[in-house]
Amino acid sequence: MADLRSQRLRVHLPSKRRLIQLYTALLFNANIRGFIEGNIFTGPVKNICVPGLNCYSCPGAVAACPLGALQNSFASSDKRAPYYMIGILLLFGLIFGRTICGFLCPMGLIQELLYKIPVPKLKKNRFTRLLSHLKYFILIVFVIIIPLRYALESFPIPAFCKYICPAGTLEGAVGLLANPINESMLSMLGMLFTGKFIILVLTILACMFLYRPFCRFLCPLGAIYGFFAKTAFTGIQTDQTACTMCGRCIQVCRMDIRHVGDHECIHCGECISECPENAIRFKGGRPVPHGPMIHNAQEK
Repeated sequence: MADLRSQRLRVHLPSKRRLIQLYTALLFNANIRGFIEGNIFTGPVKNICVPGLNCYSCPGAVAACPLGALQNSFASSDKRAPYYMIGILLLFGLIFGRTICGFLCPMGLIQELLYKIPVPKLKKNRFTRLLSHLKYFILIVFVIIIPLRYALESFPIPAFCKYICPAGTLEGAVGLLANPINESMLSMLGMLFTGKFIILVLTILACMFLYRPFCRFLCPLGAIYGFFAKTAFTGIQTDQTACTMCGRCIQVCRMDIRHVGDHECIHCGECISECPENAIRFKGGRPVPHGPMIHNAQEK
Protein backbone atom coordinates (compact mmCIF):
# COMPACT_ATOMS: atom_id res chain seq x y z
CA MET A 1 0.00 0.00 0.00
CA ALA A 2 2.85 2.36 0.88
CA ASP A 3 4.61 1.45 -2.37
CA LEU A 4 1.46 2.23 -4.37
CA ARG A 5 1.07 5.57 -2.58
CA SER A 6 4.69 6.57 -3.22
CA GLN A 7 4.32 5.46 -6.85
CA ARG A 8 1.27 7.70 -7.31
CA LEU A 9 3.15 10.57 -5.67
CA ARG A 10 6.03 10.15 -8.12
CA VAL A 11 3.61 10.25 -11.04
CA HIS A 12 2.17 13.62 -9.97
CA LEU A 13 5.45 15.25 -9.00
CA PRO A 14 7.18 17.38 -11.68
CA SER A 15 9.75 15.44 -13.65
CA LYS A 16 13.39 16.51 -13.73
CA ARG A 17 12.84 17.85 -17.24
CA ARG A 18 9.85 19.93 -16.12
CA LEU A 19 11.87 21.38 -13.23
CA ILE A 20 14.70 22.30 -15.62
CA GLN A 21 12.16 23.98 -17.90
CA LEU A 22 10.70 25.96 -14.99
CA TYR A 23 14.07 27.01 -13.61
CA THR A 24 15.25 28.02 -17.09
CA ALA A 25 12.14 30.13 -17.74
CA LEU A 26 12.62 31.88 -14.38
CA LEU A 27 16.32 32.43 -15.04
CA PHE A 28 15.75 33.86 -18.52
CA ASN A 29 13.06 36.19 -17.10
CA ALA A 30 14.62 37.11 -13.78
CA ASN A 31 14.02 40.85 -14.18
CA ILE A 32 10.99 40.99 -11.88
CA ARG A 33 11.24 44.79 -11.76
CA GLY A 34 10.38 44.90 -15.46
CA PHE A 35 6.96 43.36 -14.81
CA ILE A 36 6.31 45.84 -12.00
CA GLU A 37 7.50 48.95 -13.83
CA GLY A 38 6.29 47.88 -17.28
CA ASN A 39 9.57 48.39 -19.12
CA ILE A 40 12.28 46.41 -20.89
CA PHE A 41 15.61 45.57 -19.26
CA THR A 42 18.51 47.14 -21.19
CA GLY A 43 21.53 46.21 -19.07
CA PRO A 44 24.81 44.90 -20.50
CA VAL A 45 23.68 41.28 -20.11
CA LYS A 46 21.07 41.99 -22.81
CA ASN A 47 23.89 41.73 -25.38
CA ILE A 48 24.17 38.00 -24.58
CA CYS A 49 21.84 35.44 -26.16
CA VAL A 50 20.07 32.69 -24.25
CA PRO A 51 19.82 29.37 -26.12
CA GLY A 52 16.00 29.12 -26.15
CA LEU A 53 13.29 31.28 -27.71
CA ASN A 54 12.61 34.09 -25.22
CA CYS A 55 11.54 37.49 -26.52
CA TYR A 56 13.95 40.41 -26.05
CA SER A 57 10.95 42.67 -25.39
CA CYS A 58 9.56 40.60 -22.53
CA PRO A 59 9.62 42.82 -19.39
CA GLY A 60 11.39 40.06 -17.48
CA ALA A 61 13.95 39.07 -20.13
CA VAL A 62 17.53 39.55 -18.94
CA ALA A 63 19.19 38.52 -22.23
CA ALA A 64 18.49 38.47 -25.95
CA CYS A 65 16.63 35.93 -28.08
CA PRO A 66 19.02 34.23 -30.55
CA LEU A 67 16.42 34.26 -33.32
CA GLY A 68 15.73 37.97 -32.96
CA ALA A 69 19.45 38.71 -32.73
CA LEU A 70 20.11 36.66 -35.88
CA GLN A 71 17.48 38.59 -37.85
CA ASN A 72 18.81 41.90 -36.61
CA SER A 73 22.34 40.89 -37.55
CA PHE A 74 21.17 39.98 -41.06
CA ALA A 75 19.07 43.12 -41.32
CA SER A 76 21.98 45.39 -40.39
CA SER A 77 24.75 43.38 -42.04
CA ASP A 78 24.74 45.16 -45.43
CA LYS A 79 27.56 43.28 -47.15
CA ARG A 80 29.18 41.90 -44.02
CA ALA A 81 28.46 38.43 -42.70
CA PRO A 82 27.06 38.32 -39.12
CA TYR A 83 29.89 36.13 -37.82
CA TYR A 84 29.07 36.69 -34.15
CA MET A 85 25.50 35.39 -34.32
CA ILE A 86 26.36 32.56 -36.67
CA GLY A 87 29.10 31.53 -34.24
CA ILE A 88 26.74 31.67 -31.24
CA LEU A 89 24.17 29.47 -33.00
CA LEU A 90 26.90 27.05 -34.11
CA LEU A 91 28.08 26.81 -30.50
CA PHE A 92 24.58 26.21 -29.12
CA GLY A 93 23.82 23.74 -31.92
CA LEU A 94 27.01 21.71 -31.54
CA ILE A 95 26.69 21.47 -27.75
CA PHE A 96 22.94 21.05 -27.29
CA GLY A 97 21.13 20.74 -30.64
CA ARG A 98 17.39 20.39 -30.17
CA THR A 99 17.90 19.39 -26.55
CA ILE A 100 17.42 23.14 -26.12
CA CYS A 101 13.87 22.72 -27.41
CA GLY A 102 13.12 19.94 -24.95
CA PHE A 103 14.74 21.43 -21.84
CA LEU A 104 15.73 25.10 -22.20
CA CYS A 105 12.99 26.87 -24.15
CA PRO A 106 10.33 28.85 -22.24
CA MET A 107 8.02 28.76 -25.26
CA GLY A 108 8.22 24.98 -25.22
CA LEU A 109 7.18 24.96 -21.57
CA ILE A 110 4.19 27.24 -22.28
CA GLN A 111 3.01 24.91 -25.05
CA GLU A 112 3.30 21.82 -22.89
CA LEU A 113 1.32 23.42 -20.07
CA LEU A 114 -1.42 24.47 -22.53
CA TYR A 115 -1.50 20.89 -23.86
CA LYS A 116 -2.47 19.69 -20.38
CA ILE A 117 -5.87 21.41 -20.70
CA PRO A 118 -8.40 18.54 -20.88
CA VAL A 119 -9.72 18.74 -24.45
CA PRO A 120 -9.67 16.10 -27.22
CA LYS A 121 -6.14 15.64 -28.58
CA LEU A 122 -5.14 15.30 -32.22
CA LYS A 123 -2.47 12.70 -32.85
CA LYS A 124 0.37 13.13 -35.29
CA ASN A 125 -0.23 11.87 -38.82
CA ARG A 126 1.01 12.28 -42.39
CA PHE A 127 -0.37 15.81 -42.57
CA THR A 128 1.46 16.97 -39.43
CA ARG A 129 4.68 15.43 -40.74
CA LEU A 130 4.22 17.35 -43.97
CA LEU A 131 3.37 20.53 -42.07
CA SER A 132 6.56 20.18 -40.02
CA HIS A 133 8.51 21.33 -43.10
CA LEU A 134 6.83 24.75 -42.92
CA LYS A 135 9.33 26.00 -40.33
CA TYR A 136 12.19 25.57 -42.82
CA PHE A 137 10.35 27.75 -45.33
CA ILE A 138 9.80 30.35 -42.59
CA LEU A 139 13.50 30.17 -41.68
CA ILE A 140 14.64 30.78 -45.25
CA VAL A 141 12.12 33.51 -46.12
CA PHE A 142 11.40 35.42 -42.90
CA VAL A 143 14.67 34.98 -41.00
CA ILE A 144 17.20 35.16 -43.85
CA ILE A 145 15.89 36.42 -47.19
CA ILE A 146 13.66 39.33 -46.13
CA PRO A 147 16.12 40.78 -43.55
CA LEU A 148 18.99 40.49 -46.07
CA ARG A 149 16.88 41.96 -48.88
CA TYR A 150 16.03 45.09 -46.89
CA ALA A 151 19.52 45.35 -45.41
CA LEU A 152 20.77 46.22 -48.90
CA GLU A 153 18.47 49.26 -48.77
CA SER A 154 19.56 50.16 -45.22
CA PHE A 155 16.04 49.41 -43.98
CA PRO A 156 16.33 46.68 -41.30
CA ILE A 157 13.33 44.37 -40.92
CA PRO A 158 13.45 41.38 -38.50
CA ALA A 159 10.58 39.83 -40.46
CA PHE A 160 9.76 36.80 -38.31
CA CYS A 161 9.64 38.85 -35.11
CA LYS A 162 7.70 41.64 -36.79
CA TYR A 163 5.08 39.65 -38.69
CA ILE A 164 4.74 36.18 -37.13
CA CYS A 165 6.34 35.32 -33.78
CA PRO A 166 3.57 34.42 -31.27
CA ALA A 167 6.17 34.14 -28.49
CA GLY A 168 7.10 37.78 -29.03
CA THR A 169 3.45 38.82 -29.04
CA LEU A 170 2.75 36.94 -25.80
CA GLU A 171 5.92 37.68 -23.86
CA GLY A 172 6.72 41.11 -25.29
CA ALA A 173 3.58 42.91 -26.45
CA VAL A 174 1.04 41.37 -24.07
CA GLY A 175 3.61 41.38 -21.26
CA LEU A 176 4.04 45.15 -21.62
CA LEU A 177 0.42 46.04 -22.42
CA ALA A 178 -0.86 44.09 -19.41
CA ASN A 179 0.75 46.69 -17.16
CA PRO A 180 -1.57 49.70 -16.52
CA ILE A 181 1.49 51.97 -16.75
CA ASN A 182 1.59 51.30 -20.52
CA GLU A 183 -2.09 52.04 -21.13
CA SER A 184 -1.18 54.85 -23.54
CA MET A 185 0.42 52.28 -25.88
CA LEU A 186 -3.00 50.81 -26.68
CA SER A 187 -3.83 53.78 -28.91
CA MET A 188 -0.73 53.06 -31.00
CA LEU A 189 -1.79 49.54 -32.00
CA GLY A 190 -2.75 48.91 -35.61
CA MET A 191 -3.32 46.18 -38.17
CA LEU A 192 0.16 44.73 -37.68
CA PHE A 193 -0.50 43.99 -34.02
CA THR A 194 -3.99 42.69 -34.84
CA GLY A 195 -2.55 40.20 -37.30
CA LYS A 196 0.09 39.01 -34.85
CA PHE A 197 -2.48 38.76 -32.07
CA ILE A 198 -4.65 36.53 -34.28
CA ILE A 199 -1.61 34.29 -34.87
CA LEU A 200 -1.06 34.16 -31.10
CA VAL A 201 -4.68 33.20 -30.38
CA LEU A 202 -4.61 30.49 -33.06
CA THR A 203 -1.33 29.17 -31.66
CA ILE A 204 -2.73 29.02 -28.12
CA LEU A 205 -5.82 27.16 -29.34
CA ALA A 206 -3.68 24.78 -31.37
CA CYS A 207 -1.51 24.05 -28.30
CA MET A 208 -4.57 22.70 -26.49
CA PHE A 209 -5.26 20.10 -29.17
CA LEU A 210 -1.79 19.44 -30.62
CA TYR A 211 1.48 18.76 -28.84
CA ARG A 212 3.89 21.72 -29.24
CA PRO A 213 2.53 22.94 -32.62
CA PHE A 214 4.70 26.07 -32.66
CA CYS A 215 7.86 23.95 -32.28
CA ARG A 216 6.70 21.45 -34.88
CA PHE A 217 5.37 23.77 -37.57
CA LEU A 218 6.53 27.37 -37.12
CA CYS A 219 9.73 27.78 -35.09
CA PRO A 220 12.78 28.67 -37.22
CA LEU A 221 15.08 28.36 -34.20
CA GLY A 222 14.10 24.71 -33.82
CA ALA A 223 14.74 24.29 -37.54
CA ILE A 224 18.27 25.65 -37.09
CA TYR A 225 19.02 23.40 -34.12
CA GLY A 226 17.62 20.45 -36.07
CA PHE A 227 20.56 20.69 -38.48
CA PHE A 228 22.79 19.54 -35.60
CA ALA A 229 20.83 16.35 -34.91
CA LYS A 230 23.75 14.05 -35.73
CA THR A 231 26.61 16.19 -34.41
CA ALA A 232 25.35 17.68 -31.12
CA PHE A 233 27.25 16.54 -28.03
CA THR A 234 24.06 16.14 -25.96
CA GLY A 235 20.78 14.40 -26.71
CA ILE A 236 19.45 10.88 -26.93
CA GLN A 237 20.76 8.10 -29.11
CA THR A 238 19.90 4.52 -30.01
CA ASP A 239 22.18 1.54 -29.55
CA GLN A 240 21.71 -0.05 -32.98
CA THR A 241 23.10 -3.38 -31.79
CA ALA A 242 20.32 -3.67 -29.19
CA CYS A 243 17.49 -2.07 -31.20
CA THR A 244 14.99 -4.52 -32.72
CA MET A 245 13.20 -1.86 -34.84
CA CYS A 246 9.92 -2.50 -33.01
CA GLY A 247 8.84 1.13 -33.56
CA ARG A 248 7.62 1.62 -30.01
CA CYS A 249 9.70 4.80 -29.59
CA ILE A 250 8.23 6.41 -32.72
CA GLN A 251 4.72 5.37 -31.68
CA VAL A 252 4.88 6.97 -28.21
CA CYS A 253 6.69 10.13 -29.37
CA ARG A 254 4.37 13.10 -29.94
CA MET A 255 6.80 14.90 -32.23
CA ASP A 256 6.90 14.17 -35.97
CA ILE A 257 10.03 12.02 -35.84
CA ARG A 258 10.97 9.25 -38.25
CA HIS A 259 13.56 7.83 -35.88
CA VAL A 260 14.96 8.66 -32.44
CA GLY A 261 17.33 11.62 -32.48
CA ASP A 262 16.44 12.96 -35.93
CA HIS A 263 15.93 16.65 -36.80
CA GLU A 264 12.37 16.66 -35.39
CA CYS A 265 13.36 15.04 -32.07
CA ILE A 266 13.54 17.43 -29.09
CA HIS A 267 15.48 14.88 -26.98
CA CYS A 268 13.01 15.01 -24.11
CA GLY A 269 13.86 11.42 -23.22
CA GLU A 270 10.27 10.27 -22.72
CA CYS A 271 10.85 7.35 -25.09
CA ILE A 272 13.76 5.96 -23.03
CA SER A 273 11.68 4.02 -20.50
CA GLU A 274 9.34 2.83 -23.28
CA CYS A 275 12.05 0.87 -25.12
CA PRO A 276 11.67 -2.87 -24.37
CA GLU A 277 15.34 -3.48 -25.22
CA ASN A 278 16.86 -0.60 -23.20
CA ALA A 279 18.40 0.56 -26.47
CA ILE A 280 17.74 4.32 -26.02
CA ARG A 281 19.73 6.52 -23.68
CA PHE A 282 21.14 10.01 -23.31
CA LYS A 283 24.56 10.39 -24.87
CA GLY A 284 27.11 9.35 -22.29
CA GLY A 285 24.37 7.99 -20.00
CA ARG A 286 23.54 4.52 -18.76
CA PRO A 287 20.61 2.41 -19.96
CA VAL A 288 17.36 3.00 -18.07
CA PRO A 289 15.80 -0.25 -16.81
CA HIS A 290 12.53 -1.10 -18.51
CA GLY A 291 9.72 -2.76 -16.63
CA PRO A 292 5.99 -2.93 -15.88
CA MET A 293 6.23 -0.52 -12.92
CA ILE A 294 7.63 2.24 -15.14
CA HIS A 295 4.98 1.67 -17.80
CA ASN A 296 2.12 1.57 -15.31
CA ALA A 297 3.30 4.77 -13.64
CA GLN A 298 3.46 6.63 -16.95
CA GLU A 299 0.13 5.34 -18.17
CA LYS A 300 -1.60 6.56 -15.02
